[in-house]
Amino acid sequence: MAFNAANLHLVGGGSGQRLWLYSSTDAATVIRVADYFLDAIEMLNVNDVLIVASATGGTPVVAHMYVNANDGSTVDVVDGVAVTSTDTD
Repeated sequence: MAFNAANLHLVGGGSGQRLWLYSSTDAATVIRVADYFLDAIEMLNVNDVLIVASATGGTPVVAHMYVNANDGSTVDVVDGVAVTSTDTD
């Protein structure tokens, strides 16, 4: 799949850093690749934080990522840290 701008939502921010939500059926390993967010290069700044809800084989995965590079022609995010949870019922 590919980046879908309709699934990227600004939550808020200040002092030069913003928080975004992004959801996709792409796996996190696809989303973290350089230039996945190329179509949003004008929106994303270095150090912006993304909460990403992705899917791997239909299993949802939530991860925290941030923009670690944006030079105006390429944009990259860190691999991210998966948010783990337990549902015991």
